Amino acid sequence: MPQIMLNGPDGRLEARYQEGNGPNAPLAVVLHPHPLYGGTMNNKVAFKLFRAFADAGFAVLRFNFRGVEGSEGTHDDGNGELDDALAALDWIEHNNPEHGAVWIAGFSFGGWIAAKTLMAHPDIEGFVLIAPAANKYDFAFLDPCPCDGLIIQGTADDIVPAPSVQALAERLAQGERDVRLAMVEGAGHFFEKQMDELQSHLDGYLSERMA
Repeated sequence: MPQIMLNGPDGRLEARYQEGNGPNAPLAVVLHPHPLYGGTMNNKVAFKLFRAFADAGFAVLRFNFRGVEGSEGTHDDGNGELDDALAALDWIEHNNPEHGAVWIAGFSFGGWIAAKTLMAHPDIEGFVLIAPAANKYDFAFLDPCPCDGLIIQGTADDIVPAPSVQALAERLAQGERDVRLAMVEGAGHFFEKQMDELQSHLDGYLSERMA
């Protein structure tokens, strides 16, 4: 799994990249949880997302937001992090000029940035949000939601309460897009004891969408 440094808007961004299955492989960028609370691209849930896309044949990139570990720059409350995500998408598209569908995925804070990226990058055709921080951030900009996607949420999450994510999913599902919600019974925010179930939802959804 090659380590790379890509050019971001506030300095270089530390990243890991997995090539896809052929030049026409779909692409995915994975966004990690909040940098100020220990979130990095090596977070277990973010890594599970990365592996799920790689196993499905995607060319996939995960990276550290500005100011995290080897990435340059300073945390910017979501505004600069959106620019980081767009730079990562530009990098993976540039390096896969014959690519297939483009996806974005994120966990917690990364889910909010992923949702913002949906509205800023018209090439995106699919998304996965895990425990998106709907209790902390405004998702009203997803009106309407521009593409199909999957939201995964634990019922026992004490950081992002399940009702806030259920309300978000219900609102997005009222549009023309197929937005699904998968609830993981008993799972907390980090899915410590439910990683296998999390993986099952990811693998099943990606297999269905890419069939």
